[in-house]
Amino acid sequence: MSFKFQINDNVTFKRNNKFLSIAEECKPELYYRHYFSKGFKKFDKKTGKLVRYDELESKKFGKGSYFILDFEDHFVGHFSIDIDRIGSMMDAPLTLKIQFAETVEELNDDPSEYSGWLSSSWIPEEKIHIDVLPYELKLPRRYSFRFVKVTIVDTSPKWKVCFRNPKVVSESAVDENNMPSVSIDDEELKKISDTSIKTLAECMQDVFEDGPKRDQRLWLGDLHLQALANYETFKNYDLVKRCLYLFAGMTSSDGKLSANIFTHNQLNADDTFLFDYSLFFVSSLRDYFINSKDIETVMDLYPTAKRQIELAANYVSKNGKLSLPEDWPVFVDWGNELDRSTAAQGIFIRVLKDFQELNRMLKIKTEEKYIELLDTMISYSRDYLYKKEQKMFISGSQSEMNIYSQVWMVLADILPFSENLNVMKQTYKNMFPIRNIATPYMYHFVAEALLSVGMKEEAISLIKGYWGSMIEKGADTFWEAYKPDDPSYSPYGSPLVNSYCHAWSCTPVYLIKKYNL
Repeated sequence: MSFKFQINDNVTFKRNNKFLSIAEECKPELYYRHYFSKGFKKFDKKTGKLVRYDELESKKFGKGSYFILDFEDHFVGHFSIDIDRIGSMMDAPLTLKIQFAETVEELNDDPSEYSGWLSSSWIPEEKIHIDVLPYELKLPRRYSFRFVKVTIVDTSPKWKVCFRNPKVVSESAVDENNMPSVSIDDEELKKISDTSIKTLAECMQDVFEDGPKRDQRLWLGDLHLQALANYETFKNYDLVKRCLYLFAGMTSSDGKLSANIFTHNQLNADDTFLFDYSLFFVSSLRDYFINSKDIETVMDLYPTAKRQIELAANYVSKNGKLSLPEDWPVFVDWGNELDRSTAAQGIFIRVLKDFQELNRMLKIKTEEKYIELLDTMISYSRDYLYKKEQKMFISGSQSEMNIYSQVWMVLADILPFSENLNVMKQTYKNMFPIRNIATPYMYHFVAEALLSVGMKEEAISLIKGYWGSMIEKGADTFWEAYKPDDPSYSPYGSPLVNSYCHAWSCTPVYLIKKYNL
């Protein structure tokens, strides 16, 4: 199954102007900070490593030369730099190529050789012609970066250029000068927690963005996890509220929630629909109510949440088996090697339980048909998907035993605690170290499944071994996709378009605080 693109030309959307108006009222004021980079760096020809070279203001540059600015941390914002000439009058324009990078490795890849399936226009580089110097170059686009490589494509034999005041004006919905902190004795978990908070902060813009490098959209699956981390750190309830109203304000004509929302220039829902993302609106609304106690918002949005349950129920057979249509696939993770059908079954069971809990909190009686639906799905899962002798769940026509199935059935909590524990022990024994999961998104659910059965040491080992290894590789923020056994992995065919500050990667701080790690 491929998750590259969905093109649904026949989808129509309805807009709820009341909901969109409330979302607009919750739009945050952004915080802006100014940071300068003094010196510049180059790649050492012998070692290939990036090394400090000199103070920027002391050098002049001609055709074919370059320098790399290291802002020494990750930023989301606008770049500017002052440029002047040295020598004769300008008898030709100055041409520059400016490349932005979140990691050093991005600077080593040649964009002209890009062959991924995402548009190459996502590669963060600019080619600029400047006719008159001196000039303050202010780039209008917002970038996500730590490094800036400036290449002097051409000047003229008669003059050279010098640069001063390289600056980034960063922006975020939270004040990064006053970041929350987690009190913890374990230094490695402390560093992972701090990096989680930094990742979350950089993705908190006028919505919870999935990743500021690329599409900068609001995705429901990312929001589900970002909100959990936010409740343990910034406690910015209004930003969560805004995002929930945006999704509910632009559903398909039959009430289905899009997987993501476009928020730049004009608000629009995407024509991409993912089963698990739509359902996670229910869980997100439950989590929001638990943390904010904002019953007015929850009652406003409750019909939208219930509608996702209604739509999903159409694909459950009388004996409790979920079978999804092609136009509403389940995501689970970027990797396409493993069967997802049992994971989808577990996700729906988990969300049905969240729905019933939400009803209890709101003092709404759950309709009998949903109680029966949950019971039937659980019975089917126990009778047909669980293999008691192997202590594992199967998935698909080939009775595949994969980690997706074990994790989501444990999180669905359909077995007694002791049997859930045995499933995760078997998973840990047979499927660790993990080789086939592509994203921190799925790693989060693996860690939570371990913690849900009390396998605390194993969960800590996983968090340190996965998120910690990103830090060891130089991460300032956590990445969109990462396979420890394949560091150059990209779901898009090239790491040039990977996001290295990504929303769904920010959850270790939530796990650390919730489970007292």
